[in-house]
Amino acid sequence: MKRLGKSLNEEETDIDITPMLDVVFIMLIFFIVTASFVKESGIGLYNPPKNDEPPPLDAPKPIVVKVTDLNEIMVQNRKVDFRAIKPTITRLKAESPESSVMVKISPKAKTKTVIQAVDGVRDANVLLPSITLDET
Repeated sequence: MKRLGKSLNEEETDIDITPMLDVVFIMLIFFIVTASFVKESGIGLYNPPKNDEPPPLDAPKPIVVKVTDLNEIMVQNRKVDFRAIKPTITRLKAESPESSVMVKISPKAKTKTVIQAVDGVRDANVLLPSITLDET
């Protein structure tokens, strides 16, 4: 006797999902292994140790580049455009070659402005400027 639409010799077919699960597990292992090697890069901030001794009177004053919380860039307390950082620092370093360059960053400053300021200082051939947070 025939059942509706099936013959007697026809067996029920099952879908074998084992190969699909193997592929999914291999992909999972691949993504876990590759994701563990991703490392975020950033700008290292260095807060020098507090020193109560004043610097010697004949010590050169540092060139201060300040990024304010209003995203303004100030060089020696004068507001400058980010494109003018390189020539300004170059001129100041020519006047006082012993002076170090210090970049003070407000905690509320935008990252874009900070990067523009640090890049401008590095473009002026200052390879290792001191980068600190401005606590004032």
